[in-house]
Amino acid sequence: MTETAPAPTSGILADSVHALPARVYWEDTDAGGIVYHASYIRWMERGRTEFLRVIGLHQTDLRARHNLLFVVRSMNIKFLKPGHFDDSLIICTQCTSIAGASLHLHQDVRRDSEVLASAEVVCVSINEQGRAFRMPQDVRETLAPTLQNNNS
Repeated sequence: MTETAPAPTSGILADSVHALPARVYWEDTDAGGIVYHASYIRWMERGRTEFLRVIGLHQTDLRARHNLLFVVRSMNIKFLKPGHFDDSLIICTQCTSIAGASLHLHQDVRRDSEVLASAEVVCVSINEQGRAFRMPQDVRETLAPTLQNNNS
């Protein structure tokens, strides 16, 4: 089977920023139609996963080839403006640094030009036994071109 381009649902990477479209459904909101805070965290998880997929780091492949899993070590999130039922959103993900076993990302959930939520996320590479370990060189080389400072 030949390699194909990412599906449109994987979003796009342009100028080191990955953009993933999302829509706010009733399941994402409280009774008043305002986005529930945990929905932002779920969308950011999807944004990180699709960012990796678009640059060629499929998490099932990382696990099979390197015994590598990415886990969130910390997330500093700010909820800035409310999202509403039926909003069209963009989840923006950008790699800000790579260090040993950690990957630092900045993520925004946007509605047009408005930032609704913003987060600084640290992911750590671990093995299946839960121990942190340095990312393999090929993984680091794949991530390096996406660094924020490379394309500024």
